Amino acid sequence: MSDRELDQVLVERAQQGDKRAFELLVSKYHRKLGRLLSRMVRDAAEVEDITQEAFIKAYRALPGFRGESAFYTWLYRIGVNTAKNYLVARKRYPVSSDVQAEDAENYEDGDLLRDIATPDAELQSKQIAQAVNDAVDALPAELRDAITLREIEGMSYEEISQMMNCPIGTVRSRIFRAREAIAERIRPMLGTNQDKRW
Repeated sequence: MSDRELDQVLVERAQQGDKRAFELLVSKYHRKLGRLLSRMVRDAAEVEDITQEAFIKAYRALPGFRGESAFYTWLYRIGVNTAKNYLVARKRYPVSSDVQAEDAENYEDGDLLRDIATPDAELQSKQIAQAVNDAVDALPAELRDAITLREIEGMSYEEISQMMNCPIGTVRSRIFRAREAIAERIRPMLGTNQDKRW
């Protein structure tokens, strides 16, 4: 049974009143949704609140879920909309704040950033991680969402296309533009004129 089929079985059981089935969906996706929302909201307590609110909204809307998309695609949309509403209500969108070096773990080349031998190398890696995160934060929402889903969540172009409700070509273009903007931002720090793919 595929992941999507398993989710659909759990959704159907939850729609019939099985609270344990919904709890299993929460357990499965809580961390993943929180990680995604943390790209929009930097305060961990706020991320937890928004994640919980998204699951409450999903539970209330569950009777209307028809399975036309994967459960996580549907949940993702609820979560992102909940976070956007939260940030707009607090007049804090887009969000920018201090980023820890541990955030480098979210990137493919995170091992290179964490391979620290000297204090100078540690400082440079922190600066690069900060620059990457600042570059991602500075992207327009559609580029930031696309690159986050691809690079952080590891989703395929097809999955992103479904989640963002746009053609695959648009997804590819957004990811390319996001990578270019990030590369442009960190290129001076790397002392290279070549594109840096992360």
